[in-house]
Amino acid sequence: MEHQTHQSIKSPRLIMAIVWPAFLMACVSCGLLFSLIDPLDLILFGEKFSMSSQAGYTLGFVLFWFLGCVASTITVVLLVKPR
Repeated sequence: MEHQTHQSIKSPRLIMAIVWPAFLMACVSCGLLFSLIDPLDLILFGEKFSMSSQAGYTLGFVLFWFLGCVASTITVVLLVKPR
């Protein structure tokens, strides 16, 4: 029974070890990128970005958060010892 309790505590901690650093880096990345570039000035595949600024900020944040999650997941996988 003790093993199940330990396992249930471990899983949310691993998830937070992935999601929290990725969130912080998404905040920093969006702040840096969008302080230099306005989303309305972006050109994608030869056409001007046709969404609102808020949609551009949101899309950029979600993209940076996803990339941060991928990087954090790779780190966690490399650090977790096999049984």
